[in-house]
Amino acid sequence: MSEVSAITDGMRKLLNVEVGPKKYEVERDMIKKLADAIGDDNPLWQDEEYAKKGRHGAIIASPTFLALLRLEEMLELVLSAECSLTRMMNGGTELEYFLPIKVGDVISVTGKIIDIYERDGKSGKMIFIISEMTYNNQMGEITAKARNTFLRY
Repeated sequence: MSEVSAITDGMRKLLNVEVGPKKYEVERDMIKKLADAIGDDNPLWQDEEYAKKGRHGAIIASPTFLALLRLEEMLELVLSAECSLTRMMNGGTELEYFLPIKVGDVISVTGKIIDIYERDGKSGKMIFIISEMTYNNQMGEITAKARNTFLRY
């Protein structure tokens, strides 16, 4: 006799459903406020004269900047899935960078759930929901990708 999966048909229907885009206009203040908030005094995202001399020729956003570019619809999609496992936690995030984000860029964020699978854990079944967010600039170029693992248990 096989065990019943905790992954519901409703969850399976969420696979590859794209959400977004949500657009963000990148302003110098956004970059500076984030750097100040986390105590990052790197002149690449703080000092315009210094940054002009660098390989990008302008102030760029720090790698942590992606945390500001949220796509709430993605979390709503994950939370909306009917499931008997009611607890959820963040299982980690992987970031991949392609191009720097600069002041004046308009970043479009889209996302989708790319995988759902089940494992047995110490306290019972666990569902892993893998989402992927893509960050494109105003020229349609991919600046970054983020893969997030949500755990339902």
